[in-house]
Amino acid sequence: MVTDLIMAFIDLGLPGIDNLPTLKIPVDNQEFEVGGFLVALITFIIVAFVIFILVKVTKKWGIK
Repeated sequence: MVTDLIMAFIDLGLPGIDNLPTLKIPVDNQEFEVGGFLVALITFIIVAFVIFILVKVTKKWGIK
């Protein structure tokens, strides 16, 4: 879900980034491939947020 839906909206929202997983940043004679890391970081944050919300809701309802 994160890769197919949410990352598609992020690609639309950030002009100039057509495909985030292949993003490379050139520094002198080297290229740092940071796209894969950014995708993994965004996916982690979204999944962690969903788990956080689920825990909050279950505690509010009294589910153990």
